[in-house]
Amino acid sequence: MQKIRAFLKNSKGATAIEYGLIAALIAVAAIAAMKGLGTQLGTTFNNVSGKLANNS
Repeated sequence: MQKIRAFLKNSKGATAIEYGLIAALIAVAAIAAMKGLGTQLGTTFNNVSGKLANNS
């Protein structure tokens, strides 16, 4: 019974899980931001490429 109480009082596992969840949320937000930025960069490069092709 004492081992079960000691296990329930131990919060190291819970803290590690919380940090893991925070890291996962940050990663998802970063991926979403980079995807949006990548789309904008692709559009910009396509516009530049088209203008260079028309001027040549």
